[in-house]
Amino acid sequence: MKLEEFQAKKLFREHGIPTPAGIMVTSASEAESAAQEIGCPVVIKAQVQAGGRGKAGGVKLAETPAEARRAADAILGMTIKDLVVQRVLVDPAVSIAGEYYIGITIDRRKKIPVMMASASGGVDIEKVAADSPEKIIFQDIDPERGLRSFEAKQVAFQLFDDKKKALATASIMVKLWKCFRNVDASLAEINPLAELSDGSILALDAKIVLDENAMYKHLELEELRLPTPSEEKELEASRHGLSYVQLDGEIGCMVNGAGLAMATMDIIKHLGGTPANFLDIGGSSSPEKVVHAMELLVSDENVKAIFINVFGGITRCDDVANGLVKALEQIKTNLPLVVRLTGTNEEEGRRILSDFGISATGDMTRGALEAISLAAKGGVS
Repeated sequence: MKLEEFQAKKLFREHGIPTPAGIMVTSASEAESAAQEIGCPVVIKAQVQAGGRGKAGGVKLAETPAEARRAADAILGMTIKDLVVQRVLVDPAVSIAGEYYIGITIDRRKKIPVMMASASGGVDIEKVAADSPEKIIFQDIDPERGLRSFEAKQVAFQLFDDKKKALATASIMVKLWKCFRNVDASLAEINPLAELSDGSILALDAKIVLDENAMYKHLELEELRLPTPSEEKELEASRHGLSYVQLDGEIGCMVNGAGLAMATMDIIKHLGGTPANFLDIGGSSSPEKVVHAMELLVSDENVKAIFINVFGGITRCDDVANGLVKALEQIKTNLPLVVRLTGTNEEEGRRILSDFGISATGDMTRGALEAISLAAKGGVS
């Protein structure tokens, strides 16, 4: 679960990390009022769950409240990486002497948290890692002991020669670790961590990604969820007992079981197609779940063909067939459909589909190839 900057900064402040005293607004008039309250100059920053806001024109300096209003008016409604800007953060402008980076994430190979720091802040850390990996400092964090003060100081003194600035940065690092741990984040990042002209250190930006698997421990954080359109679909799917992740391909997939779903996407990709989603209808599927699954698939404008791949075990093929017939009676679509049915009650499932005018194959590869071919023809049957 990704947080927007204003939300991440709120969590930072709760953990003692110094950040600008900004105000989140949703209209140009509110931005003008916020600029008057904060005092100009101010920075108007688009609030979306994506990087590259500055390059996209989503960050603007305003010298007066009137300029803040015009800047917010220009930013609100713009699209950044397919996300529509609905909120902006009005932050006080500061005089920056240097930009740095600090962040904590999980090292998947070592299975422990790791602190990353760099004197090359203000740009994507991925770019620094690709162009100048030697500029990134890594500090492993023992998950039981946490980031200890002396470890933070060892990193901070590699960023700053000045003792006061290094100690201030080390303090922020320890607080960032406590924030990361307390909210069960998978990423907590400050980019840039700014050295101001007066020598103070300030978190100018904030990024937090919460671990969805730990959200049951943080019900209060659920209120921070601002789902994107694709995440809305995933949440709606979950409410109906479905596991759904939207992708960028053309072949909609409906499968029973996560393993078979992964294998289905793999074979589509291997044979030259592109899966549009991961969709697991579960090990025991009622017809109603199949209806909801079909609604998800046909709502994706990128889908040009649908491949239903069912290996009946606990899931009965006749249940899936009944659900599919019910769905097609309710949903008007011209999308071509390929069905592979095999396993429990396979013959009854095939009969139900045949009576409705749909033939089903028992071969997964043949079904995938047919779906790829139909998608390539433009997706209208």
